[in-house]
Amino acid sequence: MRLLTINPGSTSTKIAVFDDLEPVLVENIQHTVEELSRFSRVSDQFEYRRDLVLKALEANNIPIKFDAVVGRGGLLKPIPGGVYRVNERMLGEMEHPMRNHACNLGSRIAHDIAQLSGGVPALIADPGVVDELEDVARVSGSPLLPRVTTWHALNQRAIGRRFAAEHGKRYEDLNLIIAHLGGGISIGAHRHGRCIDVNNAFDGEGPFSPERAGSLPPGALIDLCYSQKFTREQLRKRISGNAGLAAHLGTTDVRQIVDNIGKGDKKAELVLGAMIYQISKAIGGAAIALRGNVDALLLTGGVVYSDYVVSRIRDYVEFLAPIFLYPGENEMLAMAQNGYGALTGTIEVKEYV
Repeated sequence: MRLLTINPGSTSTKIAVFDDLEPVLVENIQHTVEELSRFSRVSDQFEYRRDLVLKALEANNIPIKFDAVVGRGGLLKPIPGGVYRVNERMLGEMEHPMRNHACNLGSRIAHDIAQLSGGVPALIADPGVVDELEDVARVSGSPLLPRVTTWHALNQRAIGRRFAAEHGKRYEDLNLIIAHLGGGISIGAHRHGRCIDVNNAFDGEGPFSPERAGSLPPGALIDLCYSQKFTREQLRKRISGNAGLAAHLGTTDVRQIVDNIGKGDKKAELVLGAMIYQISKAIGGAAIALRGNVDALLLTGGVVYSDYVVSRIRDYVEFLAPIFLYPGENEMLAMAQNGYGALTGTIEVKEYV
């Protein structure tokens, strides 16, 4: 069976074509700031990105003939994990989303190409809004502001299943802490196939990351909002985008920061050390959610390529459980695995309502 997977990001659209689960094409279509600046909203980029995907397939002599097309799930309302059919309700919500992110385009592009391919299934899998929190984890200190989740559900769950398969076990039988360390950081407590607690990595909660602020002092944040120094949009950028390592050090490149530390940059050493410290504290908190019964700690995402970061996280948390590394992201393969499971009947296809 041939599957197409589509993953729109802030400055790129990644695509991959799989025969069963073997990749036959992997391509990263880059978008410049100038190209994207002509669109006032992310949702307006739909036709532009869709047409680039079609051109990339044509350039690689890939006919528009697939058994399923799987798109990156967008910022929908909170839903349980799993594979969902792209339906009219989902498409309508993604045309006018409550929160802007390029991932919102995934289901729309998948649907259009699935129609061009003869009306085959268009699917999404484990979008970032997957919500399986324990009720006790939803309660914050204000009834006006219950905790919600936006996290790297697709990659975390794929890594959990990969680890389980490598060790002859079922993901549904394990207690795992999975830390996705990339531009954003999410740390999930996975108990027997459900992520019962995880930070809101998109809107600002948990550790700060290369480009996000994480949890901030609420009183000072309120004062800043009313200081009239920044517009609402500028403040949002100070939470996601121009935040974290980018705000402190002017770069999100961990390799460059580590190189600067080697040259004696004490500020870089302090700030990166603070991020590592916050990551480690959040891992410890996830262990509490699992009552200390942790089979393994899995580290994934681009930052895991850094021995400097990993070694220092290990110093903080290796007493909790054995640590396994899965650097980089596995989202294209994860989407293909979910699509393949849906086609073969091993994974239930859910309806978005």
